[in-house]
Amino acid sequence: MFNTLLRGFAAAAFVATTSMPVWAHHLSLTDTADRTVEVPHDAKRIVLGFYFEDFMAVAGPDAFDRVVAISRAPWEGWRNLQWQTYVEALPQIAELADVGHTSDGTFSLETVIAAQPDLVLLASWQYDALGEVADRIEDAGIPIVVLDYNAQNVEKHVESTRLLGQILGQEERAEKLASEYADAVAAVQARLDEIDQEAGPRVYVELGRKGKDVYDNSYSGTQWGAVLDQLGAQNIANGQIESWGPLSAEYVLAQNPEMILLAGSGWSGQDEAIVMGPNVDSALTHARMRPYLDRPGWDELDAVENGQVYAVYHGGNRTLYDYAFLQFLAKALYPQSFADVDPQAALDRFFETYMPVQFQGTYMTRLPSGQDG
Repeated sequence: MFNTLLRGFAAAAFVATTSMPVWAHHLSLTDTADRTVEVPHDAKRIVLGFYFEDFMAVAGPDAFDRVVAISRAPWEGWRNLQWQTYVEALPQIAELADVGHTSDGTFSLETVIAAQPDLVLLASWQYDALGEVADRIEDAGIPIVVLDYNAQNVEKHVESTRLLGQILGQEERAEKLASEYADAVAAVQARLDEIDQEAGPRVYVELGRKGKDVYDNSYSGTQWGAVLDQLGAQNIANGQIESWGPLSAEYVLAQNPEMILLAGSGWSGQDEAIVMGPNVDSALTHARMRPYLDRPGWDELDAVENGQVYAVYHGGNRTLYDYAFLQFLAKALYPQSFADVDPQAALDRFFETYMPVQFQGTYMTRLPSGQDG
């Protein structure tokens, strides 16, 4: 991997080391990978690998004035509808240099160096995938800071947010975001502690990417599986798969879930996917959800019979606003204990307060059953 990306490294490194800015003020940080990194204070030229919305939330309205290059595929490909929405509002995003993708061998060391960044921000999974290439970036005098919202715990969310605040000279804004996140999760946990979770509902979660004819990924211990574990639900994928993978139709039917959770998004090239995200009308989301109920045997599942079929925005999991999904699923699982919680209001407030683009959409929903339309 990356064999085509290392050509010309010596020449590119020479250019970089002779043209990189001299930093008047440095910060010594410990990133989420427990690495000590020297970075410039209030960096102005950043290569951004992932966590685009989290970066915007911390950086503020002019966030992308600081960005010189991005890893485009994880945004444009995985969250295409989100990408299109932000590009429409902030056209300069589409003009940024693309450093390639760590997962398919297209990541370009030369493009990173040519952008002459003050630093590179990477997700933990990107840093791990780069291996020796990450070392070469730092050998060229470009520091890398590793962030980690993928760990799905409050500690890493808070740590990543505070790191961004220090790097961007937005410590106060970052601290507010980190505190609000931690407080929101703690409030959910406090109510959960008062609930007898021994009898948590049986839940089946599936990525709604390929349509009803293909059983797509379920999750155990990660992604939505981790959220279900946190909420004390009986995730039927536990013990059947490691991390993610499909469950068989026969197994799902035999487990007779009491709640079904479908994860939708705005993927590129997935014509039968459950569409969710910015500017998506809930009617479209529901129209893409309903065919799943036509799968053989699903009409007899407790979840379907009782109208307990939900969908959440997959692109929002493992973000600074994912506490809204925690609230939504807590309310779906334990409606009496969370009756007064308004997860949609929490999500709306986050976007209104912290994001440079104001838009609505469908991020969480329950499929209306026959009796309610």
